[in-house]
Amino acid sequence: MLNIGLLGAGRIGQVHGATLAQMTTARAAAVSDFLPDAAAALAAKLGATAMSTDEIIADKSIDAVVIGTPTATHYDIIHEAAAAGKAIFCEKPVDLSTDRIRECLAIVEKAGVPFMTAFNRRFDPSFAYLQKQITDQVIGNVEIVTILSRDPAPPPIGYIKTSGGIFRDMMIHDLDMARFLLGEEPVELTAAASCLVDPEIGNAGDFDTAIVNLKTASGKLCQISNSRRATYGYDQRIEVHGAKGMLRADNMLENSVEVSNGQGFRTAPTQPFFLERYAAAYRAEMEHFVACLNDKVTMTPTGLDGLKAQMLADAADKSARDGKAVSL
Repeated sequence: MLNIGLLGAGRIGQVHGATLAQMTTARAAAVSDFLPDAAAALAAKLGATAMSTDEIIADKSIDAVVIGTPTATHYDIIHEAAAAGKAIFCEKPVDLSTDRIRECLAIVEKAGVPFMTAFNRRFDPSFAYLQKQITDQVIGNVEIVTILSRDPAPPPIGYIKTSGGIFRDMMIHDLDMARFLLGEEPVELTAAASCLVDPEIGNAGDFDTAIVNLKTASGKLCQISNSRRATYGYDQRIEVHGAKGMLRADNMLENSVEVSNGQGFRTAPTQPFFLERYAAAYRAEMEHFVACLNDKVTMTPTGLDGLKAQMLADAADKSARDGKAVSL
């Protein structure tokens, strides 16, 4: 039974805690949060102990930590956890600075501890199956990947100001998915972005509408579309066109019932937002982390995957602001 420390008792900490509570090979042994009451409440629900982050890292009975704290805290926690010999599961992004991510990866490698970057969408059952179909050459060689990701509504302006921007906060998931599906690294990127949803987002120095085009050395293309607003719900779709056909993963709806009448055809709304849409993915990624620790095998996505996604996000932001293509 692995003892895992949950660092952060917010919504993502609660999601991972719920998964661990259902497992027989790992448990949430301790919980920390900068709000002691939040840590105590989640710990009580999980049968864990509320502790400080420093106490969890110093506790020799804790085998691994799940970092679900604000991004600005990741750097120090990773250094401390690695020095203490803890396996590390870190929510994206590892850091908003690629230099600091490299420093984190270097300290992790030196300590020889397992490290996983939490790009949960790789574990979504539909997306994972789609990627397997690509690997199995069901549609032949990939030619075009199209990824659409649009939120129902923008987050609060306070969040926007500290998020790192739409490319590093929102599109970073899609940039990682692009690498996952293309099967080779992009070598060229172009981006365009606007503020069309809320002028306050623009005043905060960010965008709310963005597109990115990627090209690999062999000529494969990827198009990514992001918006902070979708009046019809949480829009998450992928289409992959290949030499022998096409693969498509559509939106997940609240139910599969379709009503047909004189007014036409009507289906249920999409699942409300990411916690509902990616519930299975969150469970699967934590199960993967635990299984890799127990089996002593390499886990993915790695810290390097986190770094490469961040580099693409930085390149996208640069291209959107200066209007020039970026060679990668």
